[in-house]
Amino acid sequence: MKILLTGAAGMLASAVIDELERSDNILDSEIIIVRSDINLLIPDIQYIDVCNFDEIDHWVRTEKPDYIFHLAAETDVDLCERKPDHAYKTNYIGTENMAIVCLKYDIPFLYISSGSVFYGDKAEPYNEFDQPRPINIYGQSKLNGEIIVKRLLKKYFIIRAGWMIGGWEIDKKFVYKIVCQLLDGKKEINVVNDRYGTPTFTSDFAKNMISLIKTGRYGLYHMANKGWATRYDIANKIVEFMELEQKVKVNPVSSAEFPLSAPRPRSEMIDNLHLNLIGLNNMPPWQESLKKYIRMNAMK
Repeated sequence: MKILLTGAAGMLASAVIDELERSDNILDSEIIIVRSDINLLIPDIQYIDVCNFDEIDHWVRTEKPDYIFHLAAETDVDLCERKPDHAYKTNYIGTENMAIVCLKYDIPFLYISSGSVFYGDKAEPYNEFDQPRPINIYGQSKLNGEIIVKRLLKKYFIIRAGWMIGGWEIDKKFVYKIVCQLLDGKKEINVVNDRYGTPTFTSDFAKNMISLIKTGRYGLYHMANKGWATRYDIANKIVEFMELEQKVKVNPVSSAEFPLSAPRPRSEMIDNLHLNLIGLNNMPPWQESLKKYIRMNAMK
């Protein structure tokens, strides 16, 4: 099986490629991965701009893939808010281009979306049957990508992730930043406690994603680790897993203390209901995965 993979330099792609390469038989055939990105950060990546339809069409026509994994996206939420044209071009037009070539050449398609498609006012985690209503440009651009995939294709997986964590140095976001502060000897940190989400570890996501694809049960899915948390909860667990409880104080603070360009949902909690209904929710609790992630990377 030949898979064309966009966004190959990203942290999710790193985990997906590792999982695909772990066993030649993971999709019941030898796997050939053709990597592409606009960031040539690692070897064996072709420069492909998903916003350029002619470039995409030529690439797909030349490579003749059996599957396309579309992981490329603009995920900087505040940048999307400041530059909406860029957000829609990358996350909507880029996805539309990929979907059109999949329709043209009859290729199954995987699109990674986000729990940010919801407004955030629901008390319980959102499931696949809840109505999306984004609060910011990033969420709207990802939702528009979902809509065009559904409109054009029949053979597709749309998988929404939660707060993505993985890749260590590749991931310059919350967990990595907190760990770096602690490794630098910081004794007190302030962390937001009024925004809720579902941590999603890239290695768990990649493994469960491949299991889902093997079923051929196309459709829309949520895929996040079990449980939910605030950033404050996650920070406390990081301190615990680094064995620094007696040395570091974690202070809960309001998100108002960290003003950002884009509004954030109060809740980005998602529930893997569709996976549960078909018996394929093999995502572990987030605390278990965070402990493994911290011990593997920060406790060397």
